[in-house]
Amino acid sequence: MKKNIIAGFAAVLMLASCNNDKKILDTLADFNNSKESTGYHFGDKLDLPKDITDKAETITISFGDKETTSLTIDPKFYTLGDNAVTFNIKTKGGETLTQDATINVFAKNPEKSIAYQIIAEYPHDVKNFVQGFQVEGNTIYESDGQNGSSQILKYTLGTTTPLVATKQAPEDFSEGSTIVGDKVYQLTWQSKKGYVYDKASLKLLSEFPYPNVLGEGWGLTYDGKYLIASDGSKLLYFLDPKDPSKMVKYIAVAGNTEAYDQLNELEFHNGFIYANVWQKPIVLKINPANGEVVGKFDFTDIAKQNTKGSDDVLNGIAFKGENMLVTGKNWPKIYEVQIK
Repeated sequence: MKKNIIAGFAAVLMLASCNNDKKILDTLADFNNSKESTGYHFGDKLDLPKDITDKAETITISFGDKETTSLTIDPKFYTLGDNAVTFNIKTKGGETLTQDATINVFAKNPEKSIAYQIIAEYPHDVKNFVQGFQVEGNTIYESDGQNGSSQILKYTLGTTTPLVATKQAPEDFSEGSTIVGDKVYQLTWQSKKGYVYDKASLKLLSEFPYPNVLGEGWGLTYDGKYLIASDGSKLLYFLDPKDPSKMVKYIAVAGNTEAYDQLNELEFHNGFIYANVWQKPIVLKINPANGEVVGKFDFTDIAKQNTKGSDDVLNGIAFKGENMLVTGKNWPKIYEVQIK
């Protein structure tokens, strides 16, 4: 009988412990869910409920291969945008509890809506599925996608006849491109390699494999020191132009209330990165030092005139002096807009 009483008492204690553990996890889940939409800024503190902290001996947060005991949103640990973390709680009762969560980190300052006006329109070849787009002088350099018809070409702004064009292999799907001195660099979507061309003749000079962190090739630009590439995620990767297989650093991108991924065609101008968001009629102005979105162009009215399906979307940014050239995949026009 005594053994039965002891066993019953132990079962009650175990049940109480399980209930307490469940309460801790439920409280943590409710807290995380409540904060996911509002998010945090760097320097904010994770103010966990007392129901959790009073019962915890230690709390650690793991993110990838990193782990911290700090409850402060530290840029050395977190990135802008979504951070998939795991809370690890060792209770005062000796139990170890874990729970996955998403911590969204946003830019501190709201991004500005940037006004513009259309001042000129130029023809664009509707057969061109624009992936990379830049202008130098009055010459457009364009990388066009689609398996079997991918190419890099250049033509004079105001015409649609190529001055010179170089076709890619049928298995390649051309993506972003950028000018670096007397060369043009070009990405491919899923071939895991990029190409380097002579700018004058567009003759292929060499190719390079991607760094392992770059899942796919999307957009590409050059800031005067580094190649900057996107792969459809929230990240922008800085590559060494002398060895594009080497990643130097990366940044994550987010605005004041929104995380952005699907970053696509890129342009660098006057100290800022400009990026369109795939299948959205917007262009972001990004601080390259920290990934914060400081401004946003809304090209909805232009896109409506040219987008009839799911693929013929805004996807082309270049700067002609201080004016921006904007176009899209299979669009019949290039628009020159003056930024107000």
